[in-house]
Amino acid sequence: MSELSLERITKYFGSFVANDRIDLRVESGTIHGLLGENGAGKTTLMNILSGLYRPDAGSIYLDGKRANIASPKDAIASGIGMIHQHFMLVPQLSVTENIILGTKSSWRLNLRAKEWEIGQMSQFYGLEVNPKEKVRDLPIGIQQRVEILKVLYRGAKVLILDEPTAVLTPSEVTRFFQILRQLKSRGHTIIFITHKLEEIMSLCDRVTVLHRGQVVETLHANRTNPQQLARLMVGKEVLSMLNKSPCSLQKVILEVNELEVKDKRNFPVVKNISFQLQAGEILGIAGVDGNGQRELADAIAGLKIPTRGTIKFLEEEITHWSVQRRIKQLSMGYIPEDRQKIGLISPFSIGKNLILKNFNTVNISRNFILKRKQIEEEEERAIAEFDIRISDTKQEVSQLSGGNQQKVILAREFAGNPKLIIAMQPTRGLDIGATKYVQQQLLKARDTGAAILYISSELEEVIEMSDRLAVIYQGTFLTILDDVKDREQIGLLMAGINR
Repeated sequence: MSELSLERITKYFGSFVANDRIDLRVESGTIHGLLGENGAGKTTLMNILSGLYRPDAGSIYLDGKRANIASPKDAIASGIGMIHQHFMLVPQLSVTENIILGTKSSWRLNLRAKEWEIGQMSQFYGLEVNPKEKVRDLPIGIQQRVEILKVLYRGAKVLILDEPTAVLTPSEVTRFFQILRQLKSRGHTIIFITHKLEEIMSLCDRVTVLHRGQVVETLHANRTNPQQLARLMVGKEVLSMLNKSPCSLQKVILEVNELEVKDKRNFPVVKNISFQLQAGEILGIAGVDGNGQRELADAIAGLKIPTRGTIKFLEEEITHWSVQRRIKQLSMGYIPEDRQKIGLISPFSIGKNLILKNFNTVNISRNFILKRKQIEEEEERAIAEFDIRISDTKQEVSQLSGGNQQKVILAREFAGNPKLIIAMQPTRGLDIGATKYVQQQLLKARDTGAAILYISSELEEVIEMSDRLAVIYQGTFLTILDDVKDREQIGLLMAGINR
């Protein structure tokens, strides 16, 4: 596969211009970075290239010849594969079935042979998954690995990677970059979408910055710096450091003792975890996705029932309390890892998403009829307080950018100044501006006395935010560190190396 060119690509959604006459040239055998804020048009542009959308104007050229990409099938036939930020997997099927789905095969499928092939392939790329596992039972990070393997299995020559390193340890990222460089040396063309400016600098040959649907500039990566790229992305200077005050410890809010949580197969995924979390501190949990983080967070929030151990909130045991009882009686906020599938109801308005936890209270409804005025007032308050950018108060929350969707969740979960906040991957998929906003809101809550459990697979982020840091591996806390500055040690612990 040689050169890829997009010329004057334009895409409308109603009156909104998502892509505005975009020109993009990606040279053969290079890794080309694509940067931009949430809503800048990156994903729309790549959805056009991968055949999910059709442009309203403009052309795509491969090898100097105009390409008619009207469907994902056309894109695959042209050697283009995309790993989407929000996955395109069938939950009811196994890992192997998802990876081979849609590929040519004989009438008699030898599934066992395919499972062995996928297993070998996953080990080769350092993206290990269980080929027999149902996708619906996998954590979000493992699902992303399946997406990466699916594209590689199809032998794509043009790879579009949307935030592919979010679930990898530092050592795995290094290995993954080696693989991408090997693909590049063999003539593969790679478009690399990321919010991590350091990855652009270390991996990419060139980088294109989008802002409000237009190309701002295309630069050689070795002739720019993170500060310039951040400024081009948001149109202004961005503070690189968080404004974080010293930690002021107070009373114990959350106490977890010898907790065990099992999955659907009755296999322990959280094993003998114990810790305390005090008001006014952030306890970070670092680890690669799929090591028990989600199950731990769900157990504390009441979404999963532990098989052993206790959970205490302000010295009261709540281990077997229902979700409804926790919402009604406890001052707790929960930011889930997947804002679209778990955190929000996409077809609902902002206001209706804000009242999901208290819609049956007298303030919001009467005789099961919602009070429209109160909902509108709550919506207006949240939009103003959390700077939620909207084009219409009646628009569905699905029409908001990822950063604004996360602000809706923050507004709901921070209502009433909760004493405990569980933040599960709170900045996943957000641009640098939205990431800093979410982090500053969490720090603000911490400074006013909230206890925060901050769970992230992003090593730099969790180190920057945490007052203390636990490293989780295969469902167990390997250690809880008071000194969170040793990145090399934490990275090794995330990979299960304790020395």
